[in-house]
Amino acid sequence: MLKFTCCDAVKQFSEHAAAPLLRGITRGYERECLRVDRSGTLAQTPHPLTLGSKLTHPWITTDYSEALLEFITPPSQDPAFPLQFLRDIHRYSAQQLQGEYLWAGSMPCVLSTDQAIPIADYGPSNAARFKYVYREGLGLRYGRQMQTIAGAHYNWSLPADFWLALQDCCCAKNVGQAFVSERYFGLIRNFLRFGWLIPYLFGASPAICESFLRGHPSDLPELVPGTRYGPYATSLRMSDLGYQNRAQANLHISVNSLAEYTQALEAAIRTPDPYYEQLGVRDGDHWKQLNANLLQTESEYYAGIRPKRVGHDRPAKALQRDGVEYIEMRLFDLNPFIDIGIAPEQSTFADVLLLMCLFRDSPPITSREQSENDENKHRIVNYGRQPGLQLLVHNREQPFRSLAHELFDDMQPFADMLDAAYGGQRYSSTMQGLRTRIDQPDSTPSAQVLEAARTQGGFFNFGMQMARQHTQALQAQALDAATTAKFVASVKDSLQAQQKIDAAEQGSFEAFVAQYFA
Repeated sequence: MLKFTCCDAVKQFSEHAAAPLLRGITRGYERECLRVDRSGTLAQTPHPLTLGSKLTHPWITTDYSEALLEFITPPSQDPAFPLQFLRDIHRYSAQQLQGEYLWAGSMPCVLSTDQAIPIADYGPSNAARFKYVYREGLGLRYGRQMQTIAGAHYNWSLPADFWLALQDCCCAKNVGQAFVSERYFGLIRNFLRFGWLIPYLFGASPAICESFLRGHPSDLPELVPGTRYGPYATSLRMSDLGYQNRAQANLHISVNSLAEYTQALEAAIRTPDPYYEQLGVRDGDHWKQLNANLLQTESEYYAGIRPKRVGHDRPAKALQRDGVEYIEMRLFDLNPFIDIGIAPEQSTFADVLLLMCLFRDSPPITSREQSENDENKHRIVNYGRQPGLQLLVHNREQPFRSLAHELFDDMQPFADMLDAAYGGQRYSSTMQGLRTRIDQPDSTPSAQVLEAARTQGGFFNFGMQMARQHTQALQAQALDAATTAKFVASVKDSLQAQQKIDAAEQGSFEAFVAQYFA
């Protein structure tokens, strides 16, 4: 049975008078996307100048690689805006590509050597060099190919009026920002308990190209020559094979409080690791990584959900001083059937799940429970569609399907809340439609991707067809004059901003790095 941290709050927020507070939810997306050439190989060309400066452009940049685009939507309280704006970014960007395509899926395909994956170069300034050295360090520690995996992040926050109302009706011990941070961390803990629903419902990476394995042995069977797959996998991207690498398995970052979380991150960026020390930090003037510590920076910590704060300080420092501003949910695979990689129902579902996680009882996570949460995620991403799948609840095996249905029951009041806030039945009807995937695993994106890969003779053939189809369709969708002018101006402004940064007097890079960690 669903337990709330404050039953009166749920009752109050269920009423139509309080529901409008939820209209202030702020959302945004970040979508990563590889550029590939006409043969499907990772593009070796530099980031197009017609997309602006990747150091300073607010919406179009790169992630790890020069060929890994990252599209960022401005935060908005309009639920439809993020995907509308993301579509405009895709249209504009696709129209700047010359003989290249936007790869459709999360997992890359034709890769050769690690050194053939170009690291994003942001320019000669110390700030730009810092970003480059950090990425070089990631490649040194984990391999560059892991950094070519793409996904979508959903940024989400609640408005100040909501927090004031919740604080009042909960008779909270903490007030103000301390209360907000406390409740966001409660949300995060519950997301770690129940977030396995995301890869089950939306996972879309059950197969990989053989080239991704680089000749290493794998337990994954062969779907067709050149393609390996998990027969019941939902998201190999989120498995040990993908971005959730075993390299950080011994890094214990507590989310039981803001203080514990930030202290653990601070310790990780200042604690030397013997293996990273062996790799070395510098060869003369050449920096191989920022440092030899467990984490180079807090951003290196791979987590399915993270508390965030906008600011110029390091992430842990900003959180310590000002508290949590929003959360970043990082579990979405790219849906290769969709030209912008994200379906509208994903944010609708995420809104409901995150709201339930916020209101639901959220005791501290013990080390035993953390192991259980990790195991449940492992089972879902590798075997989520397996008939008779069991998950762990308090060390007891429970049927996946009954647990998933129970969570959907628990989420229904929050779908009703959001419907009351926005009018209509969009949230409830979306939840009803997604719920059918529990008993019909063949209707999940992962099952559909697997069937398409099998039908089309392999993951590469399928991915390449989708890349061509989507890129060409986006190029054919003309932007109106005002939108085009907005993007052209943003490109010009970003290039000018980079010129100013590059022309500014720079001290030594060593001093710049030291100051960052001071």
